[in-house]
Amino acid sequence: MIEHLFWFGIVGAVVALGFAFIQSRRVLLFTEGNEKMVKIAAAIRSGANAYLKRQYTVVIIFFLSMFVILAFLAYFPLFMGRDNGFVNPFIPFAFLTGGFFTGLSGFIGMRAATSSNARAANAAQQGLNKGLRVAFASGSVMGFVVAGLGLLDIALWYLILTKIFKIEDPRYISQVMITFGMGVASMSMFARVGGGIFTKAADVGADLVGKVEAGIPEDDPRNPAVIADNVGDNVGDVAGMGADLFESYSNALVAAFAIGVGAAYGWAGLLLPLLIAVVGIVASMVGTFFVRTREQADQTTLLASLRRGTIIAGLISAVTSLPLTLFIADSVSGQFPALAANKWGIFGSIIIGLVSGFLIGHFTEYFTSDHHKPTRELAKASETGTATVIIGGLSLGMKATVGPILTISVGVIVSYFIAGGVESFNAGLYGIGIAAVGMLATLSITLASDAFGPVADNAGGIAEMAKLPAEVRKRTDALDSLGNTTAATGKGFAIGSTCFTALALLVSYVNIANFQLVNSGRPPMNLNITNPSVLIGLFLGGMMSFLFAALTISAVNKAAQSIVKEVRRQFKEITGLMEGTAEPEYAKCVDICTLNAQKQMIAPAILVILSPIIVGFFLGAAGVTGYLGGVIVTGFPMAVFMLAAGGAWDNAKKHIEGGKFGGKGSNNHKAAVIGDTIGDPLKDTTGPSYNLLITLSSSVAIVFIGITIAFSIL
Repeated sequence: MIEHLFWFGIVGAVVALGFAFIQSRRVLLFTEGNEKMVKIAAAIRSGANAYLKRQYTVVIIFFLSMFVILAFLAYFPLFMGRDNGFVNPFIPFAFLTGGFFTGLSGFIGMRAATSSNARAANAAQQGLNKGLRVAFASGSVMGFVVAGLGLLDIALWYLILTKIFKIEDPRYISQVMITFGMGVASMSMFARVGGGIFTKAADVGADLVGKVEAGIPEDDPRNPAVIADNVGDNVGDVAGMGADLFESYSNALVAAFAIGVGAAYGWAGLLLPLLIAVVGIVASMVGTFFVRTREQADQTTLLASLRRGTIIAGLISAVTSLPLTLFIADSVSGQFPALAANKWGIFGSIIIGLVSGFLIGHFTEYFTSDHHKPTRELAKASETGTATVIIGGLSLGMKATVGPILTISVGVIVSYFIAGGVESFNAGLYGIGIAAVGMLATLSITLASDAFGPVADNAGGIAEMAKLPAEVRKRTDALDSLGNTTAATGKGFAIGSTCFTALALLVSYVNIANFQLVNSGRPPMNLNITNPSVLIGLFLGGMMSFLFAALTISAVNKAAQSIVKEVRRQFKEITGLMEGTAEPEYAKCVDICTLNAQKQMIAPAILVILSPIIVGFFLGAAGVTGYLGGVIVTGFPMAVFMLAAGGAWDNAKKHIEGGKFGGKGSNNHKAAVIGDTIGDPLKDTTGPSYNLLITLSSSVAIVFIGITIAFSIL
């Protein structure tokens, strides 16, 4: 018996958090530079902290309310003489811990980023490699904190349930884990949507009035929205993005647990993905030491330096997963023969997940990097005006959906069959779930490659505002442009893994619903597509993807309008501002963004949480199954489209700013800025939030399945 290996989850978490602490101390060894740089960094840090404090105040109210509702559903029926509550009695507490650890990971990552931006700018004075190492070390803090805290919470819950409460039923354990996933997804939704609204409102406002109307450079200290823009990089692209990937990572493990139960793999089906995650943490640690570059590196060389680290981590993870899978399968062959029989297919599914992640990253990079034809052609479209830039970006984003969708489709079908899908439906599904775990095994270094981008962006802003030599800004711009590409790649990676996870959660919902229906003396669901409940559910799920996009994009639009008006007011009313003899009221823009983000993030989040419950009440469990399917098949391509179009518009603008097609200040540049402005809410607010729309809908549906079955009118 090898159940004691679950303790390795705790060990892996401690290793990840310890490495994150070491990386944070390495960053702090560098100085923040001169007095002006220290002052700017402090203003950004203060604004980011104030935003998170206000956001967490709102979120705490929501989580406490949900805790009361879940506790009522769990315990009140018991007091009324019912044998079981409508939800598992551990569910309220699992929900709270999921939200707590997600929020904590975002907070730690943001603190690391706001402590690193001036240090990265100062290090860039010494060379490009120095700037890269500081920014990447800061990003790795976020990467390893996310993996460490996610693994810690999951491992702790397993040990609490099995060692303290002596629960042996894997089905019961997986239900608790799924609720933990619902808490994670709920917190991530608030963090990603709220942070995305903040950062893009500030960015759009700063660009439209500063660059287009006033004709001043990006990050010019005369622009009142410039500090809010830098704050937004941290609350949206660090705290929000970290929470988003925390959700992807945690729910991939949770989904694999749930499917492992259905495949009759017992506790071994839970142990394998946990150990793969531990191996991925160690592999990511090794990969970080290979991220470095030379002084005169171009974008291709910089990208290769980051890719080298992720490829090495992926190869280590792949190689070590083989003996690990064989060891687990052979050790439990007597107790779980089905797992032993499918061991080679399970390993193959892990490899498919890793390869799928790299392919999705490649497709995303191809369509968003200005070193490839699509984005360069988009930049060239600026010669004929703003309209052609917008049309070209829309077309590019739509074409970009083909590669990731084909990759996921092939990955799903192959992992299903090689993992034993011919003999056992659930065994094949376990292959899909374990593929998602394989894809996210090296999340720590993937997220580090993503999270360093906002630090580099902030470093460039600080270099501009502190009037550092032009060579420093050139280096930070190179890192910022690289960060745009890796950010698009990381977001594509996240939505790809979400697709694997969502399919596993969808099947978990079907299995649990049928189990409860049969136990209550009712027939299992009719999932024929001609069943009106299923068909209407599909339509409603597809509609939700568009309604969610409308709400989040509209939120950015409303907040951005407030910033545009405020920046125009300050340019008009503050004497000497444009001449540089007076200081803008930076705090005003930060406050406007904060208030708007807090107000506008509530409606999309509540809508996503309530929709599966409402659909279940009117259409029953079959309708919810259709709804979840509709959300997945529309949400995934919509997300890829938005991420690619937004990333391409951004890098087309930067391509022109690098001296192509007239350079900064030209009519071409102004056209590209408008395209980038349109793409901002797509790539940084709505697009990445689709991950949470998909998984949160699935988690809520599973947690409230008892309510659906008990009270549905169909």
